[in-house]
Amino acid sequence: MLAYFIGALVALIVAVPVTILCTKSYHTKVTEAKIGGAETKAREIIDEALKKAESTKREAELEVKEESIKAKNELDKETKERRAELQRYERRVQQKEENIEKKTDAIEKKEASLTAKEEALAKQKEEIAKLNEQRVQELERISGLTSEQAKEYLLKIVEDDVKHESAVMIKEMEAQAKEEADKKAKEYVITAIQKCAADHVSEATISVVQLPSDEMKGRIIGREGRNIRTLETMTGVDLIIDDTPEAVVLSSFDPIRREVARIALEKLIVDGRIHPARIEEMVEKAQKEVAQQIKEAGESAILEVGVHGIHPELVKLLGKMKFRTSYGQNVLKHSIEVAQLTGLLAAEMGLDVRVAKRAGLLHDIGKAVDHEMEGSHIQLGVDLCRKYKESAIVINAVEAHHGDVEPTSLIACLVQAADAISAARPGARRETLETYTTRLKELEDIANNFKGVEKSFAIQAGREIRVMVVPEQISDSDMVLMARDISKKIEASMEYPGQIKVNLIRESRVVDYAK
Repeated sequence: MLAYFIGALVALIVAVPVTILCTKSYHTKVTEAKIGGAETKAREIIDEALKKAESTKREAELEVKEESIKAKNELDKETKERRAELQRYERRVQQKEENIEKKTDAIEKKEASLTAKEEALAKQKEEIAKLNEQRVQELERISGLTSEQAKEYLLKIVEDDVKHESAVMIKEMEAQAKEEADKKAKEYVITAIQKCAADHVSEATISVVQLPSDEMKGRIIGREGRNIRTLETMTGVDLIIDDTPEAVVLSSFDPIRREVARIALEKLIVDGRIHPARIEEMVEKAQKEVAQQIKEAGESAILEVGVHGIHPELVKLLGKMKFRTSYGQNVLKHSIEVAQLTGLLAAEMGLDVRVAKRAGLLHDIGKAVDHEMEGSHIQLGVDLCRKYKESAIVINAVEAHHGDVEPTSLIACLVQAADAISAARPGARRETLETYTTRLKELEDIANNFKGVEKSFAIQAGREIRVMVVPEQISDSDMVLMARDISKKIEASMEYPGQIKVNLIRESRVVDYAK
C-alpha cells in the first residue's frame, strides 16, 4: 500500500513538470501566433498610413503650388499697375519741372529787366538831383534868399491861403450839405424827440416864464436880437420864444443856470426896462438871489435832519445839491432821506444817532462839485469832509457807501443800506435823466478842451452847443475850422440821436468911462 502511494506520488511529481512544460509550450505558441498576427496588422496599418500620408502630401503640394502660382500672378498684376502709376507720376513731375524751368527763365528775364530799369532810374535820379541843386542855386542867386528862408516864406503864404480857402470851402460844403439833407434832418429830429423828449426830461430841463402879453416877446428879443442874445450869453440858457401864448420857455440841463435866467427874466418883465446893461444887472441880482436860496436850502436840510455843527461851506454845498439830480432823483432830498433812514437804523441797533444822521446827510456831498472838479463824487466828498474836519467815522461812511473801500464801523454799513433803500424804492430814480445830463456835461467838456474857448453852454436839450471864444486868440477864419474840429470830436466821442448844432460866438467889447 505504501508502495502504491509512493508510486503514485512519484508519478504525480513526474507528471506535474511535464504538464507545466506542455502548458508553457502551448502558451508560447499561442502568444507567438498572436504576435505574428499583430505585427502583420501593424504593418498593414503602417503601409496604409504611409499611402494616405503620401497622398495627403501630394495634395498639399498641389495646393501650395496653386496658391503660389495665384499669388505670383496677383503680384505681377499689382507690380504692373504700380509701374504704370509711377510712370504717370514721372511724366507729371517731368511736366512740372519743365513748367518751373520755364517760369524760372521768365523770372530771371524779368529780374534782369528790372535791374536794368533800376539802374536807369538811379541814373535819372542822380541827374534830377543835380538839376534840382542847380535850380536851387540859381533861384537863391536870383532871389537873394537861402533855400530855408524861401521855404519858410512860401510855407507861410501857402498856410494862410490854405487856411482861408479851406474855411471858405468848409462853409460852402456845410451850407450845401444842410440844403441837401433837409429831409433827413427832419427824420433825425423826429427820432431825437421820440428818444429824448420824455415827460421827466422836459420837466428837468425847461422852465416856463409867464408874460403879461405877447407884446413882451418882442421886447425880450430886442433890436436885431441883442436882448435875447445878451441874456443867453450871460446865463448859458436857451430862450425858446415860439407861438405859445404869453409864455417863454427856458431850456438848460443845469438847474442853477435855468433858475438864474428865470429870476432875471421875471425881474426884467416886472421892471419893464429891457436892454443889455439892465439884463446884466438883473442877472447879477438873480445870481445873488439863487446863492441865498442855496444857503437857505442847506440850512433847512440841516434843521430837518437835526444835525448841528456842520461847517458853513458844507452847508452851502448841501444847498447846491437841491439843484442836482441823480437818475432823476433830487440829490438833496435823497441825502435827507438817507440821513433819516440811517438814524432810524442806528436807533434800532443802539448806535450814535447823531453821527449816523451826519454821515447819511454828507454821504453824497461830492456830487455838489463833481461837475466843477475832476474826480468821482466819492473821492471829492472824502476830500471835502477831511478839509472841513469831519470825524473819521463820517469820512469812512462817505468813502465806503458804494463799496469802494471796506467799512470800518457799523454806521458806514447802515449808510450803505439806507442809500440802497432810498435809491431802489419804486419811482425814486430814472436812468434816462442821468444819462441825458451826463451827455450834456460831456458835450460842454469837449468844447472846453479846445484852445481859445472861453466857455461853452449845451442848450436846446443837447441839440446845440454854444461856444464863446477869446477874440484875441481866434480869428473869423479860425472859427470855421474850430467849429468843424469840435463837430468831428463830438461825432467820434459821443453817441446821440439826431444832430448837434455847434455855434461859435466871437464878440469883442470895449468899455470906457467919461469923467
